Amino acid sequence: MVYTVTFNPAVDYVVRTDEMNVGKVNRSKSEEIYFGGKGINVSLVLSELGIRSKALGFTAGFTGRAIEEGVNAKGVETDFVHLKHGFSRINVKIKSRQETELNGQGPEISDEAISELYKKLDSLENGDTLVLAGSIPNTLPPDIYEKILEYLAKKNIKTVVDATKELLLNVLKYKPFLIKPNNHELGEMFGVTLTGTDEIIEYARKLKEMGAENVLVSMAGDGALLIDEYGKVHACGVCKGTVRNSVGAGDSMVAGFIAGSLDGDYEYALKLGTAAGGATAFSDGLAQKDEIYRLLGQL
Repeated sequence: MVYTVTFNPAVDYVVRTDEMNVGKVNRSKSEEIYFGGKGINVSLVLSELGIRSKALGFTAGFTGRAIEEGVNAKGVETDFVHLKHGFSRINVKIKSRQETELNGQGPEISDEAISELYKKLDSLENGDTLVLAGSIPNTLPPDIYEKILEYLAKKNIKTVVDATKELLLNVLKYKPFLIKPNNHELGEMFGVTLTGTDEIIEYARKLKEMGAENVLVSMAGDGALLIDEYGKVHACGVCKGTVRNSVGAGDSMVAGFIAGSLDGDYEYALKLGTAAGGATAFSDGLAQKDEIYRLLGQL
């Protein structure tokens, strides 16, 4: 079983308008609602690929109930901690000539709620996969990723961490199965600007030496690189299509890689991850199964 953790789920309210006039009444051309957060996005794309997962995290209020119902309707099992106060955040994304976003803060997460999350993590068994993705709300301790991996260290669990800078570097001692920085984030972790493939491979290997089993580096229009658990370098180009959306593309790549790596074929995992990321980038929402496999045929 794959478990994903989303500390701060959201209702994404996407509004499309021809022109945005600040300080005046604006009319929408179309509107869409999506339920997400990085871990939830991974679960939703895994579901498209036929992989069962359970979404964990924190929800609150009427928006929290909507998120849970919406994710369940997509075939994903949930086991959220229900917070007593506040409401899960709403992110307003205005798509006009320029994109403007207003992201909500989210509810306060108490120590009692954190303890309840740990109790839910007790249900993970040897062989399960745990995905930790995204930033940490300011109401949580900054070392929560480390604490979770330390808590589960005695179990044989594959962990996937999609985070940046110190948040990622500090968990490498727990030997995560997969980490996924992009090339800019990779350089920032070491205080350098990476200018070519050889340098990206060099610094990706440093992360592997520090503990990561598989290091997946996304490089936007230049494709992706993988240093697998055996030290082998895999490269993959990008899929062809028109970019419509950047939200969730990285999460989709993680989901595709997890699904593709179940039999230990990392070349296939990289391709399926790339196809899943492309399918989201070329869609208004998250990747759909048919589009993922259509793009996989390009690679």
